[in-house]
Amino acid sequence: MTENASNPTQVRPSALYYVRLAMVEARSLLSLAVPLILGLAASTLIGVTDTIMIAPLGTNALGAVSLTMSVSIVFYAAIYGLVSMIGVSIAGAHGADDRAATAVLFRSGLLLGTIVGIGGAVLMAGLLLLLPLFGQPAQVLAILPGYWLTMAVFLIPYAVMLVMKALFDAIDRPWTGVVFALLGVAINIPLNYILINGVGAWGGLGLTGAGLASLLAEGMAVAMALLYLRYARWLAHLRLVGASPAALAAQLREGAPVSFGYFAETTAYAFAGVMVGWFGAVALAANQIVGSISAVLYMLPLGMAAAVAIRIAQAAGAGENTRLRPIAGTALAIVTLWMLIVTAVVTAEGDRIAGWLGADPAVIRLGATLFVIIGLMQVADGLQSTALGALRGLGDTRLPMLATLVAYWLIALPLAYLVGVPFGLGSAGIWIGYGAGLFVAAIYLPVRFFQITQRIVSPQSLSA
Repeated sequence: MTENASNPTQVRPSALYYVRLAMVEARSLLSLAVPLILGLAASTLIGVTDTIMIAPLGTNALGAVSLTMSVSIVFYAAIYGLVSMIGVSIAGAHGADDRAATAVLFRSGLLLGTIVGIGGAVLMAGLLLLLPLFGQPAQVLAILPGYWLTMAVFLIPYAVMLVMKALFDAIDRPWTGVVFALLGVAINIPLNYILINGVGAWGGLGLTGAGLASLLAEGMAVAMALLYLRYARWLAHLRLVGASPAALAAQLREGAPVSFGYFAETTAYAFAGVMVGWFGAVALAANQIVGSISAVLYMLPLGMAAAVAIRIAQAAGAGENTRLRPIAGTALAIVTLWMLIVTAVVTAEGDRIAGWLGADPAVIRLGATLFVIIGLMQVADGLQSTALGALRGLGDTRLPMLATLVAYWLIALPLAYLVGVPFGLGSAGIWIGYGAGLFVAAIYLPVRFFQITQRIVSPQSLSA
């Protein structure tokens, strides 16, 4: 790419130019990222409310939630990766002011999301039969099936809600999607209380009740979103056409590689969670407390990755190459600052936070330790996720995806096993080793981005 080729005398912009541009980009990135973050946080907030309200049931119940979430996050991520490309296709049609294409793409995406959600539910339900083969605590497995199966079915409304939110994001109404996503969280709280603890003479369903509450809450939120779609006048054009097999096939073809990348990364994370289960119910319970909080805190990097991909793609498409590095640099700085603040808070207050979510002293002590380790790990995870988004904005996806697979599967997981098991550091060692692998991706991906953009914005290219 070249920029301002008609002006051969142009020189590299000054440092002050980049500072001012970074300040402008910070506002633009945050205004785009905030609704993305809140929408993404909705599904993880359901996990947090489950953790808080299940904690009084004891360590085994928390362990069951931890094991379920360690596996379900794989399906969440794979579905999210696929739906993110559905949103891109809708955004392209909306940007071209092609209302008919917008409607076809949305209807096709809604059908694809439903199919993928059903497929994910069936696969996750089937995995329940394999859990005894992975050395998990017997007392956890004994109480797990009801919660596991309801959270498997949860994937269906989850997928549909993601498509609805992708529509609202793509047509410049992101806060509408946020409202419906957070509605599920709000409904989940009273339903959790009733179905876990019961009412009057009815004693409730305990752990299974928490899963059923999450499923019903998300289902009700989806139903309200679909009713809004059915009756809102400004969305009338979306009701005029149906799904197209060709559009559905194209969305599946475009989204499959992204979905596979997310699937591979989160599968590695799930394996680490399974390894934690080797150390007993206390380790699983502490892992769930820390994981539920860190998942919410990680939504800023995940939302920022989506925002920076959009901003980079817009700048590159417009030929505004001098904006590329300030956009990515600003996003990386915001994410790093956020993660450092998170690490400082959980290091200082980890035992107190663990105490809010658990009652077992052993779980609280281990949770405080894990907060420090996972807090540091998320600095690396935030950097690699944001850099990956920036590279996707440039259309550079294949080698970065391979690099993350190497970092997770060939470095992070073997180190997690080595430090946790042979070295005897237990669940804390699992995450120490895993985090060390993430730092490889956190170094490589930003370096790759700045190497690519160095060639793009070099003085030679500016004066070419």
